[in-house]
Amino acid sequence: MASIFDDPFDRDSIEVDLVGHDEMTLDQYQTEATDLAFYSTDVIYPTLGLAGEAGEVAEKVKKLMRDTDMDLSAGFVGEQIDWMDKRNIALEVGDILWYCANLLNDIDYSLEEVAQMNLDKLRDRRDRHVMTGSGDHR
Repeated sequence: MASIFDDPFDRDSIEVDLVGHDEMTLDQYQTEATDLAFYSTDVIYPTLGLAGEAGEVAEKVKKLMRDTDMDLSAGFVGEQIDWMDKRNIALEVGDILWYCANLLNDIDYSLEEVAQMNLDKLRDRRDRHVMTGSGDHR
């Protein structure tokens, strides 16, 4: 089986194992993710883990800005990131997803429920023309 660090664009060796996959719902993911939970302090541990992993994503992007010749004025910076850096960022975002799944499980919400609530909130803000600004209940 291909490693998660192999080039995902090498279609002959990796598409079936890592890029092509069966569809998984967010709730199916949450069930499997919570089965892998190993902590004993609900809410606190996944909250701190979520903050730490978000920092790791920011750190990876910061180092890309520092260490590469990315043109930050370009329309889409993502096109300038090579496949390994994209993969590393995706793996960190996966860790964020794991912490989100477990935090939500600890407070009795499902990922799908929260995803729908978020989309509903954003559509409502768009429809009321209040996408910018601040405040949770604008």
